[in-house]
Amino acid sequence: MAFTAKEVQVLRQATGAGMMDCKKALEEANGDFEAAKKWLREKGLSASAKRDDRDNAQGLVSILIKGNIGAMVKLKCETDFVASSDGFKA
Repeated sequence: MAFTAKEVQVLRQATGAGMMDCKKALEEANGDFEAAKKWLREKGLSASAKRDDRDNAQGLVSILIKGNIGAMVKLKCETDFVASSDGFKA
């Protein structure tokens, strides 16, 4: 089955895997995008699969309340250097 470069690019952006790995995943999944993502995870080729063994012990919790609506966000990272940076807190 043939795929366009755009389809491969979309899968690559979603997973962080290489172009050829994404093409192979789409071939293995017969064009099914979700099955291709699963195939990449199982093969350990997606960007998130490469980080699965790392501990995200640092981070922050932020709460915003406006009127009768509230939101709470928990954002985690691997190091305290990142957690204390201005960009992470913004």
